[in-house]
Amino acid sequence: MTFSICVREAYTDESGEPQTRYGVAVTTRLAGVGTLCPFASEHGAVATQSLVNVDLGRKGVEYLADGLAVEDALEGLLNADDGRPQRQLHGVGADGEFAFSGEECRPWYGDIVGDNYTVAGNLLTGGDVVEAVATAYEATAADDPDDPESDPETPLAKRLVEALAAGHELGGDKREDLHVQSAALLVRSTEDREMAPYYDDLRVDATETPIEDLRETYELAAEGYEMAMARYEEEYADDEDAG
Repeated sequence: MTFSICVREAYTDESGEPQTRYGVAVTTRLAGVGTLCPFASEHGAVATQSLVNVDLGRKGVEYLADGLAVEDALEGLLNADDGRPQRQLHGVGADGEFAFSGEECRPWYGDIVGDNYTVAGNLLTGGDVVEAVATAYEATAADDPDDPESDPETPLAKRLVEALAAGHELGGDKREDLHVQSAALLVRSTEDREMAPYYDDLRVDATETPIEDLRETYELAAEGYEMAMARYEEEYADDEDAG
């Protein structure tokens, strides 16, 4: 299951309250990766890949909701998994990061643990793929007025797509004989929003151009969300005017 990224970001909502958002994005040369790999909640984000065990992702976010630290939650799940040597599991919790790549994952495989994010991949053309994903995310997450790519206020979903794009451009999944690909992203937040953005849960299940299609899907979803919000505000104003 090719490569993915999990991130944690602190931010301040419109009311001035501190919040945290979690995101995960993945792409692979198989169909339907969004049903298998990415998991996220208001407590963290987890990606399970290589020889996939979906329970590792599902139970991982459940354990984070129970208050376990991400390293304790994911390491505990791996210790109880007979397939541990073939697993790749990584994620972020409220105050930590964790990444594991079993010794029986298919090369190239490996992972990166950074400040507030993790990246992992297997069956890749090389380690530069995960490095490119990490570098691209770091650039967009930073607040550098001299860097036009630096814009942490851009929705995380959009920045996750571009992080995947950076790895994809360097080769990504090396199984070039498999033309059917997929990609997905998932973003969750501690913020109690009246209407969650439509672009925070997107999947492209079967395509030959996963990053381009995921980017286009994001743009359409963002446009739809803006239109819906404008309609909602107009109707709310009409209701107010009507008493």
